[in-house]
Amino acid sequence: MNTGQAALAIAERLLDPERVIAAAPSYGIATLADGLPGTALLHARLSGVDPVFAAAASAHWDAAASGAATAQVQGPGIYGAIGGLAASLVLGSAYLPDPEVTAMATSRSVRWLSARAVDVATHYAEAARTGESGTSWHIYDTVSGLAGIGRILLAALADGHSSAEPGLVAALTAMTTMLTDHGEPLPGWWVPTEQHPAVVAARLDHTGAADTGLAHGVAGPLAFLALAHSTGHTVAGQETAIRDAARWLERWRAGDHGWPNHATGQELADGATPTRHGRRAAWCYGVPGVACSLLHAAHALDDDGLAGAARADLARLVTQRAAWDAEGPTLCHGYAGILRCATGVDPGVAELAAAGVTQSLNRERPFLVAHVEHGASHDNPGFLTGAAGVALTLSEFGGLPARPVTTPWDALLLVV
Repeated sequence: MNTGQAALAIAERLLDPERVIAAAPSYGIATLADGLPGTALLHARLSGVDPVFAAAASAHWDAAASGAATAQVQGPGIYGAIGGLAASLVLGSAYLPDPEVTAMATSRSVRWLSARAVDVATHYAEAARTGESGTSWHIYDTVSGLAGIGRILLAALADGHSSAEPGLVAALTAMTTMLTDHGEPLPGWWVPTEQHPAVVAARLDHTGAADTGLAHGVAGPLAFLALAHSTGHTVAGQETAIRDAARWLERWRAGDHGWPNHATGQELADGATPTRHGRRAAWCYGVPGVACSLLHAAHALDDDGLAGAARADLARLVTQRAAWDAEGPTLCHGYAGILRCATGVDPGVAELAAAGVTQSLNRERPFLVAHVEHGASHDNPGFLTGAAGVALTLSEFGGLPARPVTTPWDALLLVV
């Protein structure tokens, strides 16, 4: 089957929300990363193909709303439960034949996201005022922080939701402050070891780390600031912050390998480029995601040199195919994530990534594709770590028809 047919085949297996609930990890049923908000978004995107998908989107949003209030893990950002449902509605409603069906829920979602952004930005400013050292992923990153929330507010404002503006301005102001180089060895997004999730902290030394990647590193807020700048939404100092963060990423590039996942506090103090290599080829960490962020920065700054370097980083993946370390077909650290980063930028990389996705199709799997984590396969239905994200990616690559929208679904990844 071709990529469009594969997208529809996956979506058909995800039509029943009860099947999604049964398959999703218990902690993630109501989250965008793993559960119903992601499958709802897929069905909304495909509603231009068949009306059955519009009805399915509504059913999945309803089920997500029921589950969000009692979710085991809420999550603080757009990949959690309430925030994930909100982001899914903001981006997904525009794909429906009649977006007015979800207009009230979408408006409430925008207000929630805007208030959340103001709260997080206020917390960040207060911590800085009191001299608190370092920050956390929940403040700034794409998955749980202001980069992701801010991007969805930018989309909401583009669709006429004026209630997005206070949160957007708060997010832009906080991220501009964080990304501006103040002449200190530790950048604003440096996270103390103890502020990392436990599984990450166990792999770090006592000096903490400043991450590079698009999921949890500086590439996320850089992409957000650059995308906002390119659409005319700016605060004082924003262009300087974009330039400073782009220069930092260029400084810490590890040659042809791309970027380490992070630089430790000691490495930052010493100015020593890490000798270890991080993930090479993924959306979350590595060349595809960071190169996308730098391309956004280059567009905002009108910097042809920066754009050329980012395109060269991505193009180099073609000759490095044997060294790709993507796991499975999904978005986070699999082939679908590479495909979304490369589409429209480097056809060679996109074709290789698309082949990686289609070669992972397995009719014996309940959703045709499985998420792979540390070598183990999981039949996850969701967006970031599951079948819905793969189907969305294949629907775009396969050119399936969709209602024109101001902001496409992959704004969730900050690739647009």
